[in-house]
Amino acid sequence: MLLTPASFTPLLAARDQETALNFVFCGDELLVAEADLALPDAAALAWMELRATEFLPVGLLGAAYCRVAWRPRGIDVPPGYQTRRLRALFGAIDDGLLAVAGRAWQIAEWARTHRFCGACGGPTAPLAGERCMRCPACGHAAYPRISPAMMVLVRRGPSILLARHRNSPSGFFTALAGFLEAGESVEDAVHREVQEEVGLSVRELRYFASQSWPFPHSLMLAFTAEYAGGTLRLDEHEIAEAVWVGPGEPMPPIPPRLSIAAQLIEAHLPGSSPDR
Repeated sequence: MLLTPASFTPLLAARDQETALNFVFCGDELLVAEADLALPDAAALAWMELRATEFLPVGLLGAAYCRVAWRPRGIDVPPGYQTRRLRALFGAIDDGLLAVAGRAWQIAEWARTHRFCGACGGPTAPLAGERCMRCPACGHAAYPRISPAMMVLVRRGPSILLARHRNSPSGFFTALAGFLEAGESVEDAVHREVQEEVGLSVRELRYFASQSWPFPHSLMLAFTAEYAGGTLRLDEHEIAEAVWVGPGEPMPPIPPRLSIAAQLIEAHLPGSSPDR
């Protein structure tokens, strides 16, 4: 599962360090070397005319200082470099580095979209000691956006429910999921989304795990739940197909192991104990 390494320490203040892990995003794509997918070095930053003051601190990965900067999508990149979306780097670079890249991307996107105050339109400035952009004119403060979303694997006896979401580019079958609405608890959202997406009621919600999912700023909260009633009735705008998969039946294609969805499904394969 994509998790921040234990050796990572977040930082709010920049460090004066000659060498650093430089995460540079062009739009939503990370700049990496064509040969080995390495992060850009000092020569590449100089070619792009990226100054140290344009970087934001991310943290320390072991002893390595991590920082992030952004440029618009489609700009020219240094010779020998390319831009890749983070999803395309699954399994291609170290998982821990990819997790830190996801954190860096969220920080860059927050900084890019909060250069101006959402209340009065004035320019904002970083607030010392916090991950915050503050408006000097009216005092409005903007912190990095985190969008909580629930995920639930519904169990019915020895079977599990998997669904293919209509807007999914991958075509994987996965657990049901959806974003929380204002005023909802996570449990409220589980019940609402299951009812809306497949017409079922559930009981016995059990927390499984959480995962930061930087596409671009989600926090996934995963549960299992037991089937309580109803027949499958799909929301055709959201769900293209939903199937009960039982013991001995072929599994449809599921998401890659770096996702919490795969971990949730594999921990509760058809026929496994509900208490597993």
